[in-house]
Amino acid sequence: MSLIALAAALSACGTPGDAPRAPTHQEMTMQSPVLDRFKSPVAGFRSGGRIAAAEVPTLRAAGIRHVINLAPASETPGFDEAAAVRGAGMRYDTLPIAGAGDLDREAVLAFDQLLQAADGPALVHCGSGNRVGALVALRAAWLQGADDASAVEEGRRWGLGGLEGEVRQRIARERCLADAGDADGGPRCDAAG
Repeated sequence: MSLIALAAALSACGTPGDAPRAPTHQEMTMQSPVLDRFKSPVAGFRSGGRIAAAEVPTLRAAGIRHVINLAPASETPGFDEAAAVRGAGMRYDTLPIAGAGDLDREAVLAFDQLLQAADGPALVHCGSGNRVGALVALRAAWLQGADDASAVEEGRRWGLGGLEGEVRQRIARERCLADAGDADGGPRCDAAG
């Protein structure tokens, strides 16, 4: 009975918006220590580097429900990540980005679709998180209209590192083409950046 009285007294002290709420499934599961090595750039997403076969059940137990892998299968010979993730009951998608040469509009559009269709708390990863951050930055600039600095900063929050120079050049080139109306990629825009 005293718990009921305490709850009633506490509820009378604040506005309805101040009332404590139970954490959502997403909030509860995304706090596990196993996830500490991954960045948490936005609610419901973790980003980072490669996962190992032994981590898959632990990631599932920590609440991850969807894994998006940006690394080509050739980077992890001997580990069938798709089979391991699906076998643990999680959704699995892959968008192989081998390096800077794969950072094009088509890849950014495919990446955007994967993020929009993410099912439950998701882990987006590659070898180090760098390619994840690169696609996030390009997505922010090309699809969401972010300025160059904001797009790169968003990419860094997700793991952008060594590909930052390449990302900046691609953003600058795209803006140059848009400003010039130069769809054929003339020399002026090839030097942008």
